[in-house]
Amino acid sequence: MPIRKGAATRDRILDLAESAVLAKGFAATSIDELIAAAGITKSGFFYHFKDKADLAKALILRYLEKDSELLDELFRRGDELHDDPLHGFLVGLKLFAEMMANLPEAHPGCLAASFAYQDQIFNREIRELNASGLMAWRRRFHERLLLIAERYPPRPDVDLEALADMAASTVEGGMIVGRALRDSTILPRQVLLYRDYVRTVFAQSAIGSVGLRVAA
Repeated sequence: MPIRKGAATRDRILDLAESAVLAKGFAATSIDELIAAAGITKSGFFYHFKDKADLAKALILRYLEKDSELLDELFRRGDELHDDPLHGFLVGLKLFAEMMANLPEAHPGCLAASFAYQDQIFNREIRELNASGLMAWRRRFHERLLLIAERYPPRPDVDLEALADMAASTVEGGMIVGRALRDSTILPRQVLLYRDYVRTVFAQSAIGSVGLRVAA
């Protein structure tokens, strides 16, 4: 099988599997339905994935890689627009909200959340990979919040790690509520509300700064 054609087929299977998992869960997604949808033979499927657990691992690894690349790009753009850490973070969040608002319909959901809901059917490796994605969000946001706090010290009672976790909680919750209500505006509005809260946390120290006024 040519490498290019093989890679395209593998990506096609993963795309179909991800859509199916987001729609009905991993347990309810069968290999046979993916084979039929992809228009391949059973041996063609097993050429790429040795079993369903191998498919699950490939799905979560691809998801985590794409998720990291997306956030890297958004916050890189925010940092390029301003060297103030608070302003750059707020710009990155606004770009994220705008991207979600431009989706044609409510976000289809989060693969990591879907895997978490059915974690009892996965092996330890996949559960740990899934948890690593949330830990990556925590580290990413916590590091940025610590950097902001160096310049704009928040109130002493503000738990910056909890504030970092709030980002993932806000996004996951916004996806669920938006999908349930078929309202594509809920997720971007929630992200913007989180952005406003972050700005409020550091507002007292940042009052009068040019960066905060521009970000407002």
